[in-house]
Amino acid sequence: MLYTMLLSWKPGLDRQQLDEALVRRSRWSYPEGTKVVGEYWLGTHSPAVVSVFEVSDFAPIMEMQMTWEDIFDIVVVPSTTPEEGLRIGGEILQRRSR
Repeated sequence: MLYTMLLSWKPGLDRQQLDEALVRRSRWSYPEGTKVVGEYWLGTHSPAVVSVFEVSDFAPIMEMQMTWEDIFDIVVVPSTTPEEGLRIGGEILQRRSR
C-alpha cells in the first residue's frame, strides 16, 4: 500500500542537531521492504520532508518513526495516485447510487 510520511522539525532544535540530522540522513537507508516512490526536502519547517513509499506491512513504518522521532514530528497517512483515487471514487459512487 502507498503511504505519505510528513516530517516536521521538532521545535527547539539547535544548529548542531540540525547538522547532525543531515549527516545521519546521508548514512541512513529506508528499511527493508520499503519501495520509495520519492523523497522531497521542502523549504519549509513544517513539513520539512515528504516521503512517499509503498510497504506491505507496518514494520517498516514503525522502524522509520522510531529512527527519526527524536528529530521530527512524524505523520504517516495512507495515500493513492490520482488515477487510483478516480477509479476507487467511481466504484464508491456506483455503490452509493444503488
